[in-house]
Amino acid sequence: MLDRLADFLAGRSAPASTTGAPDDMHLAVAALLIEAARMDSNFDAAERAAIAQLLASKFDLSSEAVNGVIAEAQRKVEFSTQYFPFTNAICKSMSIDERTDIIEMMWSVAYSDGVLDPHEDMLLRQIAGLIHVPDKERGQARQRALAAIAARKA
Repeated sequence: MLDRLADFLAGRSAPASTTGAPDDMHLAVAALLIEAARMDSNFDAAERAAIAQLLASKFDLSSEAVNGVIAEAQRKVEFSTQYFPFTNAICKSMSIDERTDIIEMMWSVAYSDGVLDPHEDMLLRQIAGLIHVPDKERGQARQRALAAIAARKA
């Protein structure tokens, strides 16, 4: 466990685990992305595809691994009554830049269906506060996410 954390902090990517179980950090990030998708009471295919693409890109995961992470994260989200287990894991293991990237990923998911629901906006504000991402960086992450979405549509 400590070796995995040391590798992560040193920037070396560690494999999920020898048992095939998803990595805790992957699950924490996926859970927050799923929460962003579910906030408008409609977790649709566009949001799921956005989550899969973001996780594969961020963590260099195969599509099979991404599907496993998403499935496990969905189970965790359904039985969780709070964000603390997810945000605490992220705060303890990620730098401010990495945490800001998570917020950008969440904005991408929130906007993936073409509409930002007020509940999604509220969640992003709340999670940014919980993982100690300042308002300025949260706003910049939002602009980067919107620019990336616009570039994909062009």
